[in-house]
Amino acid sequence: MTTRLFAAVVLPASVLDALDAFVEPRRDADPDLRWTPRDNWHLTLAFFGDVADERVEPLQEALDGVRLETFRLTLDGSGAFPDPAAARVLFHAVTDGASELSRLARRVRTAADRVGVPSDNAKHRPHLTLARRRRPGQLTRWLRIVESFPAQDFDVSGFALLASDLRPASPVHRVVHTVPARPLPLA
Repeated sequence: MTTRLFAAVVLPASVLDALDAFVEPRRDADPDLRWTPRDNWHLTLAFFGDVADERVEPLQEALDGVRLETFRLTLDGSGAFPDPAAARVLFHAVTDGASELSRLARRVRTAADRVGVPSDNAKHRPHLTLARRRRPGQLTRWLRIVESFPAQDFDVSGFALLASDLRPASPVHRVVHTVPARPLPLA
């Protein structure tokens, strides 16, 4: 048996509430966009894919060894993958704290690799996926709308290992393990 796993920073309820208040009235404004459900909003650190059940505990133990100090992060701005003219993904950008988040992602991927659980090894670009398109299309108008979202600041004080159960409407994510922030050892 396997479980589809990824590591991510889970957003605080106050940030989820603020984003949801802004996104909810726009969910039906464009039939080409499939908006990510509020419960699936997160900041991905590493995607591991299908992990054999016997590898889950070693992965959790390896992630427990990842050291991080609490840092401040700001969600502000917008972006689209691969580009606004032919986009499939609309996202809320990370400004302050982006380098710290990428450093954390590297630590998480390294820890997982050490216990034989490879990650997708994609270049880490901190973002919060808001919506997806089935086919590439123009998202410039939506970028301007997301740019108008109020900035959201919060402390990153840990991360989680999440399972993703694929469903027809949308995946369902559930936290299977959490790793709190811990100070880095003194040099």
